[in-house]
Amino acid sequence: MRKSLLVLLLWAPFAMALIPQPGQRLDPTMQQAIRHFLLHNRILDSPQELDTAPYIVAAEAGRVLGANGERVHARGHLDPAQPSYGIFRRGKAYTDPETQELLGINADDIGTARFLLAGDLTTLAVQRVTQEVRPGDRLLRAEPPIEQAKLEVPKPAPFIEGHILDIPKGVTQVGVLDAVTLNKGRRDGLAEGQLLTVIKTGATVRDALTGASTKLPDERAATLLVFRTYEKLSYGLVLSASRSLAVMDRFETAHQTQ
Repeated sequence: MRKSLLVLLLWAPFAMALIPQPGQRLDPTMQQAIRHFLLHNRILDSPQELDTAPYIVAAEAGRVLGANGERVHARGHLDPAQPSYGIFRRGKAYTDPETQELLGINADDIGTARFLLAGDLTTLAVQRVTQEVRPGDRLLRAEPPIEQAKLEVPKPAPFIEGHILDIPKGVTQVGVLDAVTLNKGRRDGLAEGQLLTVIKTGATVRDALTGASTKLPDERAATLLVFRTYEKLSYGLVLSASRSLAVMDRFETAHQTQ
């Protein structure tokens, strides 16, 4: 914990500069962090979006697995005008911690493939892999790129609160320039470019004199920038942090300066 706190303190002067001011362009480091994250992470609003997408049947020459540089064959409608497709596999399902509503699913990034030849089976060339391609892996069009202008001016928003649902890179704690999955999305009023404040719930301690349980005050712990929204979920980038963050930390719309 001491090491985590030291890292946060060393990051603090740089992190404060990352918080967008009206008319200020995004820091290149922040732009790079967002682009890299979106290359490897994607949310689908419902399982059906993945279950009905075109899928890999086999690798070239009937091999079961496909690797970088190999050709694979797929079934389903693929547009020749779309030169590149993402290869995905169904990942974890996200449910609301309070209502248990299904909010969406994580599409695990397997790689990308380039359209080559149409036919009864479509042939594609695997361009990038994070792991071996399997039969049944799904092919999806690329998402539209982030409009940087949307993120450069902090946007006012109605009061919204929710929780950090996931840290997609698989660690238990998160710091500056890491991305987190949030349990609120477009239907709740979240928009790309909004700033959020993460609040750590105060611990409950025992009063040594009275023996009574006492809750310590909640503390502001971080600022997030919403950079990609879905219907019921969003991604937020940590711009500044005074404490390590974790799954189920609460966030709310940041107060806007007048």
